[in-house]
Amino acid sequence: MKTDTLKTPVVIPLIVGIIAISFSSIFVKWSDAPVSVQGMYRLLFTLILMLPFVLKHGRTLKHISGIEWTLLILSGTFLALHFLFWMGSLKLTTVASSTILLSLQPVFVMAGAFIAFREKTTKPAIVGMVVAIIGAVMIGWGDIGISPQHIQGDILSILGTIVVAIHMLIGQKLLKTIPAALYSFTVFLTAVIVFAIYNTLLLIPMTGYSGKDWGIFLLLAIVPTVFGHVLFNWLLKYVTAATISMAILGEPVGASLLAYLLLNETLNIAQCLGGAIVLSGLYYFLKNTQKQKKHKPPAPIKNPVTTGPIVKKG
Repeated sequence: MKTDTLKTPVVIPLIVGIIAISFSSIFVKWSDAPVSVQGMYRLLFTLILMLPFVLKHGRTLKHISGIEWTLLILSGTFLALHFLFWMGSLKLTTVASSTILLSLQPVFVMAGAFIAFREKTTKPAIVGMVVAIIGAVMIGWGDIGISPQHIQGDILSILGTIVVAIHMLIGQKLLKTIPAALYSFTVFLTAVIVFAIYNTLLLIPMTGYSGKDWGIFLLLAIVPTVFGHVLFNWLLKYVTAATISMAILGEPVGASLLAYLLLNETLNIAQCLGGAIVLSGLYYFLKNTQKQKKHKPPAPIKNPVTTGPIVKKG
């Protein structure tokens, strides 16, 4: 139960967040810079914007253990790989295919949570996962008739979805002991360093880009990152994580509509139907996952003397 109350109807910031993250793929398509450069400056500019909010957590750094530092670095590395794969996919396939395949993220998170934390889910939630996968196959199948390049883009999008799921699972563990702002800042910083090393090794220039590209780097930091992901993190004070997850599923719809309006991209029947099936399956999956949490029986009350459950005698 959330103790805080939101004066503004929650649907308003949710819509703002959905619209903001929907612009991410459009900005990536608009820029001529390599995706590794876009990702690096997107996160670097976000770090600058976040800096005033993380300074107060400076003392927490000395309490972070060696294992936690290792996990933080791994989380940042997987985030960098996510941007490389997903943003790279947008150069090869359509916005619709890339963003809808990315919406399979909750499925991979569920599978990873079961493997890593032994978190179980209900059979109806598994049905929702299967339905979502069928829809994803239909999206990829719809690109087969276009070109092999589109298939490569679909594969990159799926890889990006897998690594971001790992990034989220690591975050789920670390956020139990590390403040969210400090976690995000450290992970973003790690990802920026990974991008810098990647660009240096592959001799990808990190300067000399046009004013248009620099403007897009800044837009990527402000619009989909600050007004998208950061806004959703703030909303977790007022709504459940399942509500945020279902809201994010609106990104493929928003991104596809924006691509149609701004990039003149078209949608074939298979992709439209596959997208509808993916979103339906994921909604069903999230709905039943939340229902499982809601009906989870409370732990028995322990007797302070015997440390066993209290049993009422009749």
